[in-house]
Amino acid sequence: MPAKPKKFLTLSERSAYHSLEDVVGCKWSAGVVAALSQGVHRPGALERYIPGISTKVLNERLRKLLAYGLITREESAGLPAHVEYHLSPSGVRLAEILGQLRVLNGEHQASLDGQEGGA
Repeated sequence: MPAKPKKFLTLSERSAYHSLEDVVGCKWSAGVVAALSQGVHRPGALERYIPGISTKVLNERLRKLLAYGLITREESAGLPAHVEYHLSPSGVRLAEILGQLRVLNGEHQASLDGQEGGA
């Protein structure tokens, strides 16, 4: 006899889902991760790379991604001093997953477009 499915998530499972939603559920997080995966590392360049993001929101997202261990922050001691952000190993994995989701979405949109044209 198959096991009866659980009715509720445990506290730790809910916490994991909320953490995931907090990071990936924000429309700007995916853009920041994608930009970092493309080699854009400095805050000003990130802001230019992601259309519509404000400096305030970018800084909030960078802090959030740092807190979750998805990116690292590197300060340069050279002149002029600057800050760079890089994907952590977990951030690289997230970037790969987001890339797969982007491909899936493209395939889905193509199938919808094909249905409209054939109807």
